[in-house]
Amino acid sequence: MEILHVGATGLVGSLVLPRLLAAPQVSRVVAPTRAPLPFADPRLVNPVVDFEALPVGVAWWDVDAVVCTLGTTMANAGSREAFRRVDLDYPLEIARHARLHGARVFALNSAMGADPGSRVFYNRVKGELEAALDALGFPSLVLVRPGLIDGERQERRPGERAALAVSRVLRPLLPHGWRPSRAARIADALVAGVLAPTPGRVLVDAAALA
Repeated sequence: MEILHVGATGLVGSLVLPRLLAAPQVSRVVAPTRAPLPFADPRLVNPVVDFEALPVGVAWWDVDAVVCTLGTTMANAGSREAFRRVDLDYPLEIARHARLHGARVFALNSAMGADPGSRVFYNRVKGELEAALDALGFPSLVLVRPGLIDGERQERRPGERAALAVSRVLRPLLPHGWRPSRAARIADALVAGVLAPTPGRVLVDAAALA
């Protein structure tokens, strides 16, 4: 298989990439990033791109599947418009290019509560992306919906760190669906979704990721 992986430098993405490269059935991983990745692999293609002006017609769009872990936060984005651009527009444009070039599977790291009709802006954007991906007609669409992600980030997120500290203490008392989602389990679900695709729309909820 040849797989396109976008978002390879984030918490979940940095766990997805080595899993893909370790899979014997994967012959090539294309991981476009804004800056070069700090390592090389004979099966890794790492085009440096501007997500505001993705190249059209290049050979690396020809893949069997896509794993998308691209995303930001409202704080880092700075505005609703910028957040929407990164979390909806970029993934959707990538999906359209890949689908036009024959990709049959798309696995998305989405969010618990994703709903295009939600009154919560974050959940609404995630839901709108899911609905738009549905409309592209991928034979297999894998939607992984974690809750609060439990893992060690390189970037500082004080509010998230505080919430994680509390939820880790309370983990045994919380229903599975409300426990923090382990980053490694999210990565496992995304990789499994593209390596052994199930036809149709596959939903992996937070209870399976705790």
